[in-house]
Amino acid sequence: MSRKFFVGGNWKMNGDKKSLGEIINTLNSAKLDPNTEVVCGAPSIYLDFARSKLDPKIGVAAQNCYKVAKGAFTGEISPAMIKDCGVNWVILGHSERRWVFGETDELIGQKCAHALENGLGVIACIGEKLDEREAGITEKVVNAQTKHFADNIKDWSKVVLAYEPVWAIGTGKTASPAQAQEVHDKLRQWVKANVSAEVGNSVRIIYGGEDSYASLETLALLKHGQRCVVVAQQIQFKSAVGVCSGLILLVSPFSSGSVTGGTCKELASMADVDGFLVGGAALKPEFVDIINAKQ
Repeated sequence: MSRKFFVGGNWKMNGDKKSLGEIINTLNSAKLDPNTEVVCGAPSIYLDFARSKLDPKIGVAAQNCYKVAKGAFTGEISPAMIKDCGVNWVILGHSERRWVFGETDELIGQKCAHALENGLGVIACIGEKLDEREAGITEKVVNAQTKHFADNIKDWSKVVLAYEPVWAIGTGKTASPAQAQEVHDKLRQWVKANVSAEVGNSVRIIYGGEDSYASLETLALLKHGQRCVVVAQQIQFKSAVGVCSGLILLVSPFSSGSVTGGTCKELASMADVDGFLVGGAALKPEFVDIINAKQ
């Protein structure tokens, strides 16, 4: 099944109008591969700024939303507000939202349902922590998280599943290609059995975790390693928090691995790598090279 190549830039809680304006100008003036879908994940305060400044062919994603349209929910934003800014994507279930801010599977599922009802595309994040991996319950945890999403999804065409092994972020441990392949394959089989064979075959399952250049290159060969998502190295979270990326591969402050202009073409040439979500490099001119990795 042919899937359009996707390159996202997850800006996380980084940037200001000056620095973000510079990367926006770079993107707008660059010759970007028309066969690649590009989406930039902006901080909520800059959603309108990003959408108004970026070329219309480049998409924008919010990094979170709430489960209702409006009300006394200080600090939250709703899908309606996101749509009102002209933004069409949102990241939900991100490991930082789960483990730093304490969001539950139930709340994340409710957010997903409301976002989809309001026309947003959802990047649905799942993944196990180190103690869960070592206890041998990875499949149980990932399936339970996926079920909370599935119970709230009517139209899977607007959903991307993002598997992120939280235990591989900032711990010095690295998910092997075999470990990633095992979880992706079991996850796809779960979707086939519990949703439908059609959805199981068509849903995009993207990978996240901490990897070196070598393991990324190997991972790209995996059948179900459809996307690698990279989140900024410069964010100095403590490893004990277990922080990782939303859509999908977090390169921690302690790792040297990342998708860059120098490594992207080899990764993009692999049959089942459908794109990247880039962190630190998404704030640099080399992001253009990553977008054009298939050329």
